[in-house]
Amino acid sequence: MIRWLLLLALWLPLAQAKELPATGTVEVLFTPWDDAEGALIRMIGAARHDIHVQAFVFTSRNLAHALIAAQRRGVAVRVLADREMALDGRHSRIAELAAAGIDVRLETRYASAHNKIMIVDGEGNRPVIVTGSYNFTFSAQARNAENLLILRGNSALARLYLANWRRHRDEATPWQEEVRR
Repeated sequence: MIRWLLLLALWLPLAQAKELPATGTVEVLFTPWDDAEGALIRMIGAARHDIHVQAFVFTSRNLAHALIAAQRRGVAVRVLADREMALDGRHSRIAELAAAGIDVRLETRYASAHNKIMIVDGEGNRPVIVTGSYNFTFSAQARNAENLLILRGNSALARLYLANWRRHRDEATPWQEEVRR
């Protein structure tokens, strides 16, 4: 019995891990040397159907304007943000995104909702996933040492990221409810 429990204890963490074949392309950017913000703006501009964002800090005017422009041209833009940073953070653009009609929800379950991702056209045949240490801020581009990965064309990976995004969305509070409190 003890042997079986030990084997189960070793197997359970592995059951949670996801290993996928490497497909598509990888673009790597390091700030402050590379123009990560410009790459993100181009990627947002190329979106056709939807953009899912998960942000710890979101203060970049340029990225906010790009997301609002995408929403206006018919791309469904949805944002999850850390509640504390969205409501109390200096220069947060989350209220501006919500005012533009973007579906914004705030994550309240975690001490820190620290994800920094974008999923563009996640269910299409050319999905794009953005991840890394890069916060969506001016400082991440100009003042900090950050990294950003833009992963294109890996549908299986996009489905996993989108499923995780949706799991977080289902636990998040809509912007309007949180602001009324």
